[in-house]
This record gives sequence, C-alpha cells and structure tokens, in this order.
Amino acid sequence: MPVRESRYSEDWFKKAKKDLERVSRRLKGKDIEDAAIHLQQALEKYLKGYLLSKGWKLKPTHDLEDLLDEAVKSEPTLEQFRDLCLEVTPYYMEERYPFFIEEPLAEDIKHYFKLAKKLIKRMV
Repeated sequence: MPVRESRYSEDWFKKAKKDLERVSRRLKGKDIEDAAIHLQQALEKYLKGYLLSKGWKLKPTHDLEDLLDEAVKSEPTLEQFRDLCLEVTPYYMEERYPFFIEEPLAEDIKHYFKLAKKLIKRMV
C-alpha cells in the first residue's frame, strides 16, 4: 500500500513545529545550513497546513511563493510575507545539493526566523 500524506492541517502543524524547534537549536549550535533547510521546511508545512484548513487540495511543491499565492486568496494580508517566501524557498535545494553559491549568513537566517514566526502566528 503506498504511503500517503495526511490531509489534516493539525498533522502538518505538528511536524512544522518540530522543524521550527530545529531551526532554533541549529542556530544555537551554529549549524546555519541545517537551520536554513529546517526554516524552509517549517514554512512549507505551516503553509500547507493552513491551506488544507481552507479546503485546498494537497499538491507536491516546495515553493513557498506558490503556497503563499494560494494562502493570499484566503487571507490577503499574508502578502506582506512574500519577500520572506522568496528568500527562504531556495534553501530547500541549495543547502541539500552542492551548488556553487554562498552559504546563508547566520544574521539572515535569524532575521527570516523572526519573520517566519510572525507569519506562522497569522496561520495557526
């Protein structure tokens, strides 16, 4: 039997919360690359959970901007988090594979982490 992803927002929020906690621990441990990955993952899961609570049909995507596009249809004020989604989306791929790019800066991840918490408060 194939494994299927949950369609319940609370399941997504629970997993997202763990990723958010990992961001904090990775920042304290100065593992910035892993903090970046978990930040992207937390936002992706919170956005998917929010969208599922609004009747959205789950789609395979890691693009936070695409997910935000859908979220803004239900809550236009979330548009203010577009720059956050644009900046954090690439962390999913860039930190997993050996691309020739600069590593994220701790200051940037800390800044996006604060913004992410503001976005999350609006969705949960």
